[in-house]
Amino acid sequence: MSYFDVASTAPLHPVARQALTAALDEGWADPARLYRSGRQARMLLDAARETVAEVLGARPDEISFTASGTQAVQLGMLGALRGNRRRGGHLVHSAVEHSSVLHVAEQHEAAGGEVAVVPVDRLGRVRATRFAARLTETTALAVLQTANHEVGTVQPVAEVADLCGNVGVPLLVDAAQSAGRLPVPGGWSLLAASAHKWGGPAGVGVLAVRKGVRYASPLPADERERGRVPGYVNVPAIVAAAASLRAVRSEAERENARLHALVERIRLRVPQLVPEVEVVGDPVHRLPHLVTFSCLYVDGEVLLGELDRAGFAVSSGSSCTSSTLTPSHVLAAMGVLTEGNVRVSLPFGTAEEDVERFLSVLPGTVATVRAPLGLDLGLPAAAGTTDDAGAEPEPGTEAGTAQDADAGARGPGAEAQPEDAAQPAAGGAAQDADGPAAALVVDALGKRCPLPVIELARRIGGVEPGGTVAVLADDEAARLDIPAWCGMREQEYLGEAPAALYGGDRGSAYLVRRLS
Repeated sequence: MSYFDVASTAPLHPVARQALTAALDEGWADPARLYRSGRQARMLLDAARETVAEVLGARPDEISFTASGTQAVQLGMLGALRGNRRRGGHLVHSAVEHSSVLHVAEQHEAAGGEVAVVPVDRLGRVRATRFAARLTETTALAVLQTANHEVGTVQPVAEVADLCGNVGVPLLVDAAQSAGRLPVPGGWSLLAASAHKWGGPAGVGVLAVRKGVRYASPLPADERERGRVPGYVNVPAIVAAAASLRAVRSEAERENARLHALVERIRLRVPQLVPEVEVVGDPVHRLPHLVTFSCLYVDGEVLLGELDRAGFAVSSGSSCTSSTLTPSHVLAAMGVLTEGNVRVSLPFGTAEEDVERFLSVLPGTVATVRAPLGLDLGLPAAAGTTDDAGAEPEPGTEAGTAQDADAGARGPGAEAQPEDAAQPAAGGAAQDADGPAAALVVDALGKRCPLPVIELARRIGGVEPGGTVAVLADDEAARLDIPAWCGMREQEYLGEAPAALYGGDRGSAYLVRRLS
């Protein structure tokens, strides 16, 4: 089995395994006690804290250990919001943050706070000036990830931190996906990280709070971890986490260059090998080990199962999962296809042969999943041809800024629309110039993703160029995937209209004009 899912969790680093075994013998005692074994555990804990602080660019007394990265993010947000409550109750975060951020934002808003969500461009990147424009005199906290967990896009954290600092707004940086792999950008007020992402043991998170940052624990008082995190500390796991962080950071320069080249190979080859595929995320400002692509007309979970049978462990942020049937908020915010999504994240030491085998297996696997649909997809575009989302910006430019989709301040759950999507006419409904009677109606009511898009692809050939297709659908993902399909297939998305105009009894009608 080739494990290509370190963005979810990395295999335990050999150094972490060695350190954990040793610390289980030497650091098992209560580090708060004064007898010999307690003092020994305390020495190990202090040394681990110093190591983590050095790698993250913090002071040891700014570091607290938590039970997970999620807990670090949530305690950091809640503590900073509480500590700055006299300033106001306004929270700012990007539209592509981890769900741990979104859950705190939802709770904060439900309690009467204000939340501003900064949109991203089609590459998944925020514009620093647009982020700063959301800050107000009552902003108590801003949150931004270093790199996205689904598509790998690296955010302009240092630039945003400068702009936040200019107006006195603390910035919490979620470094879960980059800690150990990339240098930590400066300027942060609070920082969160997760050991199992870099090859440490699960159950260890890091919360760093700069001296001078107003922070009030949202939990009852506790004497451990500077009052920020209650409960007994797992010294052996923390020692292993620190040891592996130092080891990974020392290996990162060499491994990052090698993995970057392997990921670049995947980014270039997949569109050449598989028809109707979109590689998403920023091609320049990206993590070195992660690439995500979306396949039209494919259920992401089915594709992952087939790849698993072929010997590859990859993950998906596809719009439909067996548990929630909800779109990926990251892909939705980017305005890209949310179906048939595959995320490949390579661990340190990945062999070139494994990547080549993945590239040889993928086309047949996708074809097998698509075969029952009976669609004639033809061959992929010629080598080297990419769409706008995959085009590489000139070095030194702000990648994708021209594609930045803005709809003003949006609350949690708001969606960025694809940049070329036609806006509905006044009154909230799209207008079909030829009227409902002239449209070809495709009834996909009751069908889950990716079936509405598949039905559209099958039927659009039944209208002449210039004609309109109305897709009736009640799946939320259709609102995202039909416009994205139009962008990929060079058709015109006209907007959304009431389903009743086209004979539907529920859902919406999504209007598409055939251009070719």
